[in-house]
Amino acid sequence: MSDLHLADLEAFAGVAAQRGFRKAAALRAVSASSLSEAVRRLEAKLGTRLLNRTTRSVTPTDAGERLLERLSPMLADLAGALDEVRSSDAAPAGRLRLNVPTIVARLFLPDIVVPFLRAYPGIRMEIEAHDAFIDVFAAGFDAGVRYDESLDLDMIAIPIGPRAQRFCAAASPDYVKTHGMPEHPSDLVAHRCIRHRFESGRLSSWEFERNGETIRINPPDTLVATSMELELAAACGGLGIIATFHDFVRPHL
Repeated sequence: MSDLHLADLEAFAGVAAQRGFRKAAALRAVSASSLSEAVRRLEAKLGTRLLNRTTRSVTPTDAGERLLERLSPMLADLAGALDEVRSSDAAPAGRLRLNVPTIVARLFLPDIVVPFLRAYPGIRMEIEAHDAFIDVFAAGFDAGVRYDESLDLDMIAIPIGPRAQRFCAAASPDYVKTHGMPEHPSDLVAHRCIRHRFESGRLSSWEFERNGETIRINPPDTLVATSMELELAAACGGLGIIATFHDFVRPHL
C-alpha cells in the first residue's frame, strides 16, 4: 500500500466516474495521456486490470467497480477535510497546550486567557505552570511562554507582556529596624536573605542594574523555598530580605 500514490488513485477514480480519459482530463485540467499513464501505473502495482478500454468507451472492470465503490467516498472525505483546513472562514478549534512560568500564569494570563477563549469557543486550552524550563515541544506542548534570555534560537516568539519587569529587594519595617537598611547591593552579603529555588534545582541569584552597571549577588540564605507564598510570608514576618518581582511584593507594601 505504501507504494501507491494518491494522484494515481484520483486519476483512476476520475476516469472511471467519467467513463473516459478526455472528459476526466478536461475536468482536472491535465492531459489525457497523463491520466492514462497514471491508471496503467496503478494497475501494474495492483497486478490487475481496473478499466476496460475500447476506441469508443472506458468502463470499470469488476475489480475496478469494487475499488471505485470504496475509493470514491474516501476521496470525497479527504477533499472535504482539506477544504476545511484551507478555508479562511474556518474558526480555530482543538486543544491548545501551553507551558508557562508560574509568574506568567499569575500576573499575565488571567487577562489574556478569558477573552481569548470567549473569542474562540472551539479552542480547549490546557495550561501547565511551573518554573522548570523544559523543551516545550518534546514534552508535547503546542507553545510556551519564556523570558527573552530563555528563548532557543530556532523559536518563533511574539511578546504577550511588558518587555521589562521590575525586580526589587524588600523587607519588613521590623527587619529594617533590627538589622538596618542596606545602601548598596553588596551590603546584602551581611544580611539575612530569603531565596527562591527553581524546580530545576537552581538557586536564584539576585541581579541589580543601574546606569548600565549590572551586579549579581548570591547572598547568604536564612530561608530557601520553592513556594513564593511562603517566601513572602516569611519576609512580611520580619525573617529577612526577599528579592522578587515587584508585582509580587506590591500587595504587601
